[in-house]
Amino acid sequence: MATNEKMKGPASYFPSIEKQYGKPVEHWFKILEAVSDRKHMEQVALLKTEHKMGHGHANALVAYFGARHGN
Repeated sequence: MATNEKMKGPASYFPSIEKQYGKPVEHWFKILEAVSDRKHMEQVALLKTEHKMGHGHANALVAYFGARHGN
């Protein structure tokens, strides 16, 4: 996820998420796509419980995904 611009908002977490969990953010977006009918905090809870992700990282992914998909 290389870019010359400084990332802001939820996307600023992406490099850390990719490093810590060893998967590109697109991997997590595919998981969120499968549960896009669920509420924001339900999606966050899924990432935290089933994938052992920290709250801040999970929330950033869900917020970014939701903003991009009109949720």
